[in-house]
Amino acid sequence: MPQFSVNTHRFDPYKNFKFRIVLDGREVAGVSKVSALKRSTTLVRHREGSDPSKSRLSPGDWAFEPITLERGVTHDTEFEKWADLSFNLTGDAAMSLKDFRKDIIINLLNGQGNVVKSFKVYRCWVSEYQVLPDLDANGNAIAIESIVLQNEGWERDMSVEEPNET
Repeated sequence: MPQFSVNTHRFDPYKNFKFRIVLDGREVAGVSKVSALKRSTTLVRHREGSDPSKSRLSPGDWAFEPITLERGVTHDTEFEKWADLSFNLTGDAAMSLKDFRKDIIINLLNGQGNVVKSFKVYRCWVSEYQVLPDLDANGNAIAIESIVLQNEGWERDMSVEEPNET
């Protein structure tokens, strides 16, 4: 059975370097790295009272790992503005509750730039914001801005189907 239902001539999996992030309905510029989407469930051990020597296993609560987005430092302030919504700069212990949680979309693209898989990530908020890495005058790297997003789950958008490659 072919690995691709529409493009049966294709044998290689999709590359991981072509993707697009959508936040508030618009593309986030310059994102160069996204950490893995990972979910797990806690293990619940239980046993029947009549069988003291054997445990049974059941799924418990789901947990979703934080997601890190990285991009080169630019004059786009979207990451910083989002991070500021969950960080109190005034010291009065108040924070914005209106928009600090956002849904995002992570799109995986094929070599032609078509969306091949899409993931909806729900109720994200910024728990960590980093503007600059260690600076090194002798280095040969670009300045990176990153945010760590806590989230309440993600799912694959099943309405995105395999595009016909030409």
